[in-house]
Amino acid sequence: MNKTALDKDLKKVASLETATHDISRQLAAPGLAALFILAALIYALFSFAGGPFSYLVITGAVISAYMALNVGANDVANNMGPAVGGRALTMVGALAIAAVCEAAGALLAGGDVVTTVSSKLLTNELNLSARDFILVMSAASLASAMWIHIATFLNAPVSTTHSVVGGVVGAGIAAAGFSVVAWPVIGTIVLSWIISPVFGGLLASALLAVAHITILDKSDKLSAAKRWVPVFVGLMTGVFAMYLATKGLKRIWAPGLPLVLVLGLVAGLAAYAVSVPWIGNRVPGLENRTKHVSGLFRLPLIMATGLLSFAHGANDVANAVGPLAAIVAAAETGLASPEKVALPLWVLGIGAIGIAVGLALFGPRLIRMVGEKITKMNEVRAFCVALAAAVTVLIASALGLPVSSTHVAVGAIFGVGFLREWASNESIRNPPLKVNVPEARSDQFNQTAEEAVKQLQGRDKRRLVRRQHALGIAAAWIITVPASALVSGLLYAVMRLLPGT
Repeated sequence: MNKTALDKDLKKVASLETATHDISRQLAAPGLAALFILAALIYALFSFAGGPFSYLVITGAVISAYMALNVGANDVANNMGPAVGGRALTMVGALAIAAVCEAAGALLAGGDVVTTVSSKLLTNELNLSARDFILVMSAASLASAMWIHIATFLNAPVSTTHSVVGGVVGAGIAAAGFSVVAWPVIGTIVLSWIISPVFGGLLASALLAVAHITILDKSDKLSAAKRWVPVFVGLMTGVFAMYLATKGLKRIWAPGLPLVLVLGLVAGLAAYAVSVPWIGNRVPGLENRTKHVSGLFRLPLIMATGLLSFAHGANDVANAVGPLAAIVAAAETGLASPEKVALPLWVLGIGAIGIAVGLALFGPRLIRMVGEKITKMNEVRAFCVALAAAVTVLIASALGLPVSSTHVAVGAIFGVGFLREWASNESIRNPPLKVNVPEARSDQFNQTAEEAVKQLQGRDKRRLVRRQHALGIAAAWIITVPASALVSGLLYAVMRLLPGT
């Protein structure tokens, strides 16, 4: 064998090893996900006491484990994406913080009593047996999980709540017809498709504009930062104190509105007092540049994303295991569609661990999409996105408006991007009145100020937001409810035909 042939054989072996390694990496995440689902099945076998519907409860546990994985893969990216895109956190750091905070929020503050989605979306005309109700919940959960899985594969951040809504509506229609759907509630959900991103985008862009006016556009950025960064930190702390009290700690503590406002004020003032010397000690070592000043927002941003993840785990774990809790209640009592059901610890555990596992295995792809591919982020922009998301959800909850945290966060990112784009094109919209024109050396090079202005106006506008992502995400939002509903209805029809159900 000559040397050339040997080299070719060695290259083939190296290529085969590389291909094998790539395939093993691609199969690792699905394999680990399958192990988690299997563990959830075994966990449910030992946790549920048994009864005539025990096999349906076990099936529901498997479906909920799959749903929890998808919630972690898709929904959590909205909190961590901006921080990763702004380089405040590495991907590994973001995954670690989100996994811990999501699981802690679900286990420590996840509601011990949840309102069944069906009690809001379906009318009292839904007269089903306990068995049929369990099938409705199972079909709804599986359909929503499948849709979120598809959306994650397509890099589209969607609302897990709306996915569950579509699943329940579709299975309810398949079980009892269109008359059982509470259509006014569906109307408010459709309205939230507009309210959530617009409100979040406007607020995030307003916060970023204030940050530029008070700090980033000043000639002496360091002095402005010493004065105003503590104000932003105090505002963030006060808002998140109220946010956690009303949205994230309902299981542990449910204070009234006056106490919530006092709590927010006290927390904000305390954070301001602490941050004044903290910022003051760091400013002298910085250069008078936007990049250095933006770094002062890094630690507050990390804290904000952690708190958002905690509150998300406390609230949205019900999207993953709420249907399972309803299934367990129906199996134990023999009653269909109870308005409120207990959330057993073993059910909560499946949701909490599943969200963390789904985030770790499948979250990075969508985190990069949200944080890097829509528009460019830095610490200040990401801070404004996180604060706007918390403020929007807080205000909407107080007013009783239906908003999606996913839509709010993504809308805030687009709002920040469009504000940057608008500001960068200021010279095109309003060209300078005076244009320096070099003296002409001959008539053919003679150019007037008016011609220079026209040339400036004809310059291409800068595009700082990727429009194709906006269209794709908006399309995914619009079809989430009908897609989940259609799949859920088909799944319910199939489940009714299976032997033993």
